[in-house]
Amino acid sequence: MFFPILNDDPHRAVPVAQPLRLPERHNLLSKYPRPDGIHGGNMNLRQIELLRAVVRCETTVRAAHELGLSQPAVSNAIKQLEGQLGFPLFERINNRLFPTTEARTLYRDSDPLFLIHAALEAKVQEFKENRSGNIRLIATPPLGYSVIPAALRRFLATRPKMRVFFDIRRFETVIDSVDSGVAELGFVVGLGDHPDLDSEVFFSDRMVCVMRPEHPLASKNKIVPSDLRDVPFIAPERGTKMGTLLRQAFATANEPFDFTVEVRYCHTACVLAESAVGVAVVDPLSPVFSGRFNLAIRPFEPATQVSASVVRSRKRPLSRSAQAFLRDVRKVAGEINEKLV
Repeated sequence: MFFPILNDDPHRAVPVAQPLRLPERHNLLSKYPRPDGIHGGNMNLRQIELLRAVVRCETTVRAAHELGLSQPAVSNAIKQLEGQLGFPLFERINNRLFPTTEARTLYRDSDPLFLIHAALEAKVQEFKENRSGNIRLIATPPLGYSVIPAALRRFLATRPKMRVFFDIRRFETVIDSVDSGVAELGFVVGLGDHPDLDSEVFFSDRMVCVMRPEHPLASKNKIVPSDLRDVPFIAPERGTKMGTLLRQAFATANEPFDFTVEVRYCHTACVLAESAVGVAVVDPLSPVFSGRFNLAIRPFEPATQVSASVVRSRKRPLSRSAQAFLRDVRKVAGEINEKLV
């Protein structure tokens, strides 16, 4: 760029015109110097967010309020961004900022980016509050038909996006599933020591005897092994945890263990007892919790304690979802204990 020099005196020497030299770091497409330390025209997410706020609000004052910044900080950031990019983003008319075509294009094209960002923030919040995710559970029937459904109802009431995978299996399968990582939490009755699993007892009470309300034994306050000598007796299967505990109780009372029907699960025993097949001795949860059985329930002596435990692998940390579900299991178990006292 050259400036003409006027000269009225033809005899005076005219200096040679010199090009106008602009200060370093100045860009003719922007009125603002390029900030120190910025090279190239890349924008980061924070700059795009600031640009979008100013486009929406049309003034730096309103944009600053929306972003929680000071007005000078927003104004300086816009000037810095324009210098960085090498072209103006706003026209300043009467204290208002009108976005240029380039700014409007950047605003429009960044919409998908910020929609994804908003979705990710919502997902993070859901994870933080344990409102979404997934959890794999497995239980033996006494717990799978009692405590776990009640805990799941409570757990899912405030977590509509949570996905739960739940199965009911025999004791050995529950242990193997947790040990192998197929399930994160397992719930069993009568657990012994296991080298690779951590366990926690969350419920403990004595076994009970169940029969039809009109059965003669229903008139007794408690049932002992000798009372079952001359009645059809539904017994838990030999080799199961419940079967072992009950056979030990009969041995302690010096009574022969003579059964009419042998079953694997206490839930099955309750179904048969309700059908008047006989009298059964079961865990305290199976006859009470479902609410569907029309049975008289009496204490069984000698007192035979049954413990319900949660098992988890020592090899893997529990997810936040599993920890939250376990808290609900403890609450439900506590409420059951209060009802049975």
